[in-house]
Amino acid sequence: MNLDELTKNIRKVSKEEVVQKLADNIHEWKTDERNAVELKNNVERFLGNTWIEKRTDFDKVYEMWTEFRKSAIDGIGGMTMNERLYWFGLLELFDKTNNDAEQEKYYGKLMASK
Repeated sequence: MNLDELTKNIRKVSKEEVVQKLADNIHEWKTDERNAVELKNNVERFLGNTWIEKRTDFDKVYEMWTEFRKSAIDGIGGMTMNERLYWFGLLELFDKTNNDAEQEKYYGKLMASK
């Protein structure tokens, strides 16, 4: 599951505010300055420092996050740029870039070199 699917599925787990904030935080990563490792650290910190009321909801969210983290973030070094763009839901945004400087932002975000 890519980042967009992850946030969509997390939102479905619970209407609880903390679950929705987690999904917002992950989704907002797409347009902020954090790179993939910073996303990982931020989400891990969020999950460790917040309280999701139902243990089953926490387990579902954590399982989805772990699957994404292992597939996308931990495996990022062996991916092509197109694979990285897909996994992190950035294909459309990358395609809309107008110049090399804008593209460099995504290369840095996804820890790739041109």
